[in-house]
Order: sequence, then C-alpha cells, then structure tokens
Amino acid sequence: MKLIYLILFVSLITTTEATAQIGGESTYEFLNLVNSARMAALGGNQIAINDSTDLNVAYNNPALLAPTMHNKLLMNYVAYFSGINYGYAAFAHNLKEKGTLGVGVHYINYGEFIQASATGQKEGTFTAAEYSLNLNWAKRYGRWQVGATLKPILSSFESYQSVGLAADLGLNYASRDQLTNYALVIRNIGAQLTTYYENGQRESLPFDLQLGFSKRLAHAPLRLSATLQHLQRWNLSQPDENETATKTISEEEGFGKLFLRHLLLGVELLASENFTVRAGYNYQRRQELMFDDKASTVGFSWGFGFKINRFHFDYGSARYHLAASSNHISVAIRLGTGY
Repeated sequence: MKLIYLILFVSLITTTEATAQIGGESTYEFLNLVNSARMAALGGNQIAINDSTDLNVAYNNPALLAPTMHNKLLMNYVAYFSGINYGYAAFAHNLKEKGTLGVGVHYINYGEFIQASATGQKEGTFTAAEYSLNLNWAKRYGRWQVGATLKPILSSFESYQSVGLAADLGLNYASRDQLTNYALVIRNIGAQLTTYYENGQRESLPFDLQLGFSKRLAHAPLRLSATLQHLQRWNLSQPDENETATKTISEEEGFGKLFLRHLLLGVELLASENFTVRAGYNYQRRQELMFDDKASTVGFSWGFGFKINRFHFDYGSARYHLAASSNHISVAIRLGTGY
C-alpha cells in the first residue's frame, strides 16, 4: 500500500511540474538509446528485473545496483544505422554498509561529415558525438531498494558544444519469495547548463516517468516482465488524417491503443542456469516505424545470453524498421574474487 501512495505522489508532482517530452522534442535524446543487449531483446526497456548478476539492469533502474555486482566490468556495443555506433562501459564496487557504487560512460559517435562553405566548397571534415558519465549509487533496505544516477553530459557537433546535467531516481520492491518485483523510475531530471551557441534558448531534457513489474514463475523456467514508460504524457499518438472531397477528418485513437503505446512486454526462457532465450514487443515502436501496407516484424525483438565461468555474453536484435534491425552485444566479466 505504501508503494501505491508513493507512485501516486510522484505521478502528481511530475504531471504538474514536468514538461511532457517524447522523441524529437528535447535535447540529449541519446540518453534514451537502448544500451543493453538484454533490454533490446526484451522490448527496449525493463525496470523491474531484479537480477543481481547483471550490471546492465542498473542502467535502466539505478535501484537494482546490487552488492553481488562487486568488481563487475561491463561493455556494450551497438552498430547502429548509417555508420553510427554507440556503447556503454561500467564498473561496480560494493561499499558494504554504505551501499554499492557504479561508474559508467555512455557515448554515441555519429561518424565523420564533410565540411563545406555556404557556396558548397569542401573545407575538410568534422565529427559529432555525445557523452554521459553515469555515477550510480544504490542501497537495500529489507525488501526495498533505492538508487540514483548522476549524469554529467557533453554534446559536441562540429564547433557547437553543450553541457548538461541529468539524474535518474529508482525504487524497487521485491516480494517475500523474491519472485515478484515492482519498480518506479524517474529518468532524466535535470537541465541543459550551456547551449550550443551564445545566448541560445535552453532546451528541456527527455524526462520519463516509468513503472515496472516482473514475475519469475515458481514452477516454470519463465520470467515475465512489463514496463509502462512516458507516463507523464498520456497521448503518444499522432492523429490519423483522412482526406475526403470536402474536408480532412482527424481520427483519434481509443483508450486501448493509447495504453499499449506505453507498454513494453518481455519474456525470458531460463533454459538453464547459464543459458537464457528472450523475446519482447514494443507497440509504440511498431506504430511509429511500420509501413501501412507492410508491418512485418517491426516492434518485435529477440535475443539470448549465456555464461562461461566469469564471462557473461548477451546478444539482442531489435527490428526498428523494414530496412534493417539493430544488433546489440553485451559482455561482462567479474574481476578479482568475492561474491
């Protein structure tokens, strides 16, 4: 009951004070990229998977950074579209009674571009990239877990640069048998500290309010997970416009479709202690990126993971568009001994 009250309180604050921002309406959009191969396979984002062996879950929910991740080193890499690549590297260290600390670097490299004058004369090349330093802390209080991530940001496009500061807050509650988890995450609270050019207008960050749930079945090798994201803004759709001979008719979506746009679904088949198969579904991605006459598998994702001694390898494939899929690779290793 306390968790319900807390969710309602946070929802009220964010609804009245936060500006609803979805893709393309704010700066530093790279903060919303899917880093983990596991999360890519599970629809793009799951915040209630309380897996104390996977450092990647702490990126999506800082409260899930656990003492058992001590000395874990993580590296993610994504070969994105049109020569763009991005990734994430992180390390965790347990401070015992003071909690667990994590540090990570998130980057995206947009590649090399031809620089030209206003008349089209080539003058060389330039690059564009963005970076975020993730400083994570978490601590457990009984069945509750709380965490926070501080994210200094640097964005550089040719000679235009901007600095920002963001923070994520996370909360997780586990059932007595540890099979069920409920989570709340507030992502990208913060501001753009300096603009890309002098006297420029400061832009908002991609704020996101999320609720999550996961359930590992007691008598079957399955874990089900669901996350509701962008809860600070109910309507994520764009009205369909149908033109007739006399006027243009705008059609709004009903409650069911609007709800599904917030929902991400994932399932994991725990084939053995060292091998897992995964699948996910993202309805919002499917609606935004499919063709009307051919939807194919846009919005669906899949992947697998396996462990060999100290190494943990994950692969995820997400279908963003008919033209191509995004391939995600995650590799983790435990350094030293303990846990």
